[in-house]
Amino acid sequence: MAPARVESLALSGLSAIPAEYVRPVEERPTECVFNLKGGVEDEGTQIPVVDVAGWDSADEEIKKEIGRQVAEASREWGVMQLLNHGISEILIERLQAAGKAFFDLPVEEKEKYANDHAAGKIAGYGSKLANNASGQLEWEDYYFHLLWPEQRRDMTTWPKHPQEYIEVTDAYGREIRKLVTKMLGTLSLDLGVEEDRMERVLGGENLEMQLKINYYPRCPQPELALGVEAHTDISALTFLLHNMVPGLQLYKDGKWVTAKCIPGALLVHIGDQVEILSNGQFKSGLHRGLVNKEKVRISWAVFCDPPKDALIGPMKEVVDEKNPPLFPAKTFQQHTDHKLFKKAQAQAEAQATKKLNQST
Repeated sequence: MAPARVESLALSGLSAIPAEYVRPVEERPTECVFNLKGGVEDEGTQIPVVDVAGWDSADEEIKKEIGRQVAEASREWGVMQLLNHGISEILIERLQAAGKAFFDLPVEEKEKYANDHAAGKIAGYGSKLANNASGQLEWEDYYFHLLWPEQRRDMTTWPKHPQEYIEVTDAYGREIRKLVTKMLGTLSLDLGVEEDRMERVLGGENLEMQLKINYYPRCPQPELALGVEAHTDISALTFLLHNMVPGLQLYKDGKWVTAKCIPGALLVHIGDQVEILSNGQFKSGLHRGLVNKEKVRISWAVFCDPPKDALIGPMKEVVDEKNPPLFPAKTFQQHTDHKLFKKAQAQAEAQATKKLNQST
């Protein structure tokens, strides 16, 4: 039997969300109010915006200033919005149209691409399983598959509808791969190491990119639910597009900051692996995703990961007696397993506490 999809719940006309989607009181986004136009009431502190139009400039001063802004955002926030990043507006529109067209299909059609975690089939159409401390579910369906390297793609896991999905997704992946090199090069230079240093450690040509299209249906009680719970990305970098419906929040200075929807901007998150390589100089920012009562929110996330057997630890150039290593060197697979184990352990402890409270 196919698992229940969040989209099916949303379309059923329910006025209250099922209990398994209601977040614990301390996790609820009750302080965040969205107006009907999709804006955000709080116009205070905002995520840094970096115009990278001169990234390839022959003027070294322009390049240095871009590098300074990228590094500052990475140190202070762990996220930024890039403008003039070089990916054409037409390609982005085609990518988003193709992704939306897939999710516009009837649920039974999308089920033909369903993943199967129990069988080890991660790629495909799915809904988030409960692997968090509260044991609650997230208000999200998604589509996930390997985007890069090209030779390792399993094209049977890519949607066949709409017809241009493969063409535009491949083209977008190639553009993101170029930006990966630019971002890692910029961050490497800021740390005083060779420009290609971090990219080499992260696998070079074997660096992987995974695409996840997140689909957040309308939610009758958005103040009680989350699309994605608070987390940092296990990746090295994450590149994010969205359909101009607000929902991404970053935790900064003790409060949640909602990212503005800026036309043409590409969001970039610093992930755990870059934080580790830099020995904590660059921050893997805590973030979460909200849902909306009036509008469907869709985002396109590309996670840039090292190969599973790549050994990731603080680079020797950023470690000395005054700056000892803050992280143990582990393979990427070990880092991933450790993070998942900590989540599973927290969930088990939370469930045990809940049962104890119920019995006393």
